[in-house]
Amino acid sequence: MKTLKPATHASFDRKSTVHEIRARFDQEVERFSNLQAGQHATIDAPLSLALIAEAAARVTPQAESLLDVGCGAGNYSLKVLERFPHLNVTLVDLSQPMLERAVERVARATTGKVTSVQADIRELNIGESCFDVICAAAVLHHLRDDEEWHRVFSKFYDSLRPGGSLWVSDLIEHSDKRVQAMMWKRYGDYLTQLKNEAYRDEVFEYISREDTPRSLMFQLNLLHSVGFRDVEILHKNSCFASFGAIRLRSAAGVAFD
Repeated sequence: MKTLKPATHASFDRKSTVHEIRARFDQEVERFSNLQAGQHATIDAPLSLALIAEAAARVTPQAESLLDVGCGAGNYSLKVLERFPHLNVTLVDLSQPMLERAVERVARATTGKVTSVQADIRELNIGESCFDVICAAAVLHHLRDDEEWHRVFSKFYDSLRPGGSLWVSDLIEHSDKRVQAMMWKRYGDYLTQLKNEAYRDEVFEYISREDTPRSLMFQLNLLHSVGFRDVEILHKNSCFASFGAIRLRSAAGVAFD
């Protein structure tokens, strides 16, 4: 049996390039188009979808606009639109085939405007105070060094209107190597039970090749550091977590943040 090893962000130069990641996702549109099952390799994917949609609805009930970063085939937008069927939706993804599928599905679910942008979020100018809700699902683990993480989280904060909310669902790692090894084995057991050991090894291989996840605490602290005060954990199971942050409203033109 293949030895289980925790994911690491120690060697960025050996990770897949943006072009290689885009090429893989271009071939996997069907796999990411299941609203009910979500992504099979992600533990509790349907629960994360439901929790984020409900949290967005409760925190930003007057929302008019949604930014879906790394939208894939549009699953998270579709779930949010069950609560807000009028939203203007901006879809961002590296993969043009993914975007085309997302636009096709999302346009049927909203009376609002649907805009698609093929881009890397690290390079995209998403503007200031433009969105009421941002979703970033299974995408931030592609960020590499601390500067990239800080720059992207700062973009999210700046692009939210006061009172807006950011919701993240993603693969994470753990700071303590012993805990990481424990959780990684639990994840491996989940993948084996889902299909078999060969599938587990396949998933572990592309994580090792493509992904550089960070710990939940790293990301929560980063949210605070870029300006968010209110940060919430919705769910955590093994090496996956769903969480969010709210940009506080302002009064008399003065931001509370």
